[in-house]
Amino acid sequence: MVCQNNLVCLVPPVQPSLDPGFASPSSDGGPAGDAPAGDKYQWLEEGAHEVIAGVYRIPLPLPFDGLRAVNAYAIEAADGLVMIDSGWLLEATHKQLERSLAKIGAGFGDISRFLVTHIHRDHYTQAIGLRRIYGMKVALGAEEKHSLDLVLRKDPQAVSPQAGRLVRAGAEPLMKQMAQAGMQPPPREAGYEEPDEWIASGQIYDLGTRRLEAIATPGHTRGHVVFADTAAGLLFAGDHVLPHITPSISLEAAPQELPLRDFISSLLLVRRMPDLALLPAHGPVSPSVHARVDELLGHHDARLSAMLAVLADGPRTAYQVAGAVRWTSRSKLLAELDLMNQMLAVGETLSHLDLLVARGLAAANSDGEVQHFRPAEQAAGR
Repeated sequence: MVCQNNLVCLVPPVQPSLDPGFASPSSDGGPAGDAPAGDKYQWLEEGAHEVIAGVYRIPLPLPFDGLRAVNAYAIEAADGLVMIDSGWLLEATHKQLERSLAKIGAGFGDISRFLVTHIHRDHYTQAIGLRRIYGMKVALGAEEKHSLDLVLRKDPQAVSPQAGRLVRAGAEPLMKQMAQAGMQPPPREAGYEEPDEWIASGQIYDLGTRRLEAIATPGHTRGHVVFADTAAGLLFAGDHVLPHITPSISLEAAPQELPLRDFISSLLLVRRMPDLALLPAHGPVSPSVHARVDELLGHHDARLSAMLAVLADGPRTAYQVAGAVRWTSRSKLLAELDLMNQMLAVGETLSHLDLLVARGLAAANSDGEVQHFRPAEQAAGR
């Protein structure tokens, strides 16, 4: 992962949680999972939980409270095990994965390859750590190369785009608070190396026991991929579609110009596919990808409408709009969030405003480096 800090991600009625996968601090329409409310943490239990014959969900720990775990999936293949995602490169994760594999009579040496949905450290870095010891292959979406090059510091002149986004958002007060708090860009992280293979969208992996199709779903990250086993009715969704939280689209080392547009397009892409069971990276297995996608699309429609309504009162910076809307299922003000989540909220707001401009519903003008947004009809009437 590019950023070391923990991120709040809330969806009613789920309680506050921390997601290393860049989850949004906004709230949406609620979980579509099939677990009763009293069992909402049951998915965290250690083990190799059979989804269908030959496919096992393995929760792995995260190093902080809140969401607390990421799902990796072990698939029995003709040449051993294929893993979808790997967990974070931590001793506790290593040991729990080892114990969980033992429950299905396997070990690290039985893993032939990792197919990784995206670059974030809770999905990618454990695969790299295990590859150093056991030599299995690691594959990652081709478009993640842009961010990985920055993480590996291949370009010594490259800088994080986040500071520029905060300037464009007019978030100077937040930037001052962050500087006073000593918030620094993260150092180069252990666990990041080049993959053995860059995954192309549409690529088919014939495991002998089943076939997986890799499908590019940019948005959460520009190189995010999901894996569809349409014959078995399964979608290994990574962080693209999650049952309890809304993945963030505001923070990435090498972001696309309109990540929210990409995310929505990717949601519509999987919505057009046959409905499959949702095998997410965070949360329980759920019966319908389509049901959750509909909720996520509705969430972003509501956020776009709320932010456009704020602009009706006059030109606003993204920072001012972020301060006018509410955050989390508890309807918090921007100032009530911690500094990292304030930064995420401003980035989320900027992504929504940029999409409103791209759709012709808003207009932006610059005052130096700072942008102000207004409804398109107000801009036309000036």
